[in-house]
Amino acid sequence: MEPPLTGKQRSLAEAIAENLHDGDSVALGLALESGIPFAAVHEIIRQRRKDLTLIGPISDMAFDQLIAAGTVAKVIAAWVGNVAGGSGYGFRRAYEQGQPRRIVMEDHSNFTVGLALKAAAMGLPYLPTFTGLGGDIVRGHPRIRPIDDPFGGPSLLAVGALKPDVAIVHVQRADASGNAHLWGNLGLTVEAAYAARRTIVVCEEIVPDDVIRSDPNRTMIPGFLVTAVVEEPGGALPSSVQGYWRRDFETFLTYHGRSKTAEGYQSWLKEWVLDVPDRRSYLRHMGDAALARLRVSDRRLAAAANFAP
Repeated sequence: MEPPLTGKQRSLAEAIAENLHDGDSVALGLALESGIPFAAVHEIIRQRRKDLTLIGPISDMAFDQLIAAGTVAKVIAAWVGNVAGGSGYGFRRAYEQGQPRRIVMEDHSNFTVGLALKAAAMGLPYLPTFTGLGGDIVRGHPRIRPIDDPFGGPSLLAVGALKPDVAIVHVQRADASGNAHLWGNLGLTVEAAYAARRTIVVCEEIVPDDVIRSDPNRTMIPGFLVTAVVEEPGGALPSSVQGYWRRDFETFLTYHGRSKTAEGYQSWLKEWVLDVPDRRSYLRHMGDAALARLRVSDRRLAAAANFAP
């Protein structure tokens, strides 16, 4: 029997149940094509959350799965789909046909959604930019407005701050207090963790404090920002995690094909979410051969750094 979790440590089911509520805004898929917290996405679906607002740059198929499950009311993003296959069929059915429900879309570029999160992370009402001037996205936009330069320069656009209720991020390792080591592609992970009211860190492994303290510059998310920390090896599959897992292109393409119809999506949902109660069951369903193919076994280590004062 496993010992009970203490402090900030939670099971994934507990972390979602305690921190993500109906009607919340949630930022995830923040490192573009890597570190997407698919285990958390599937747990959100299993817990039948509803009326969520999804926030992210390019979510790959995580947003599509949540939308097709009927959990989403609004999307604030640059693109929703499947990078390996094309635009998301679940997203298109919801936005174009209202199936399983109509969703609202707040369009952004990757840069403007990043600025919105960065502004909230800095405690500012907005950040200025030239990006988007003259473009269609900013016309009548609820969060992007023209402003005058107070120093007499050319006109700018102000991108309003975006403060998620919850950010869910997947990292390589963390300690029991939530201090998280993250390397590789960061995307908007750090900005979202600082901007959000509550942050759930999902990690490949929980390590002793001295491992985290041995490399303080790699602590991209400090523990005081973290509400819950979850040890969930393989929790980002089929996306990649630098140093741990390779991207599983086959799974992305298979989902894209099966989700082309609503019936196909429901079949996929039953097999890969509803009939597998947790991530361990998901990995068993993948099979040992697939896990061996995707697990990173070679080592490419960074040079040692001397932190002696």
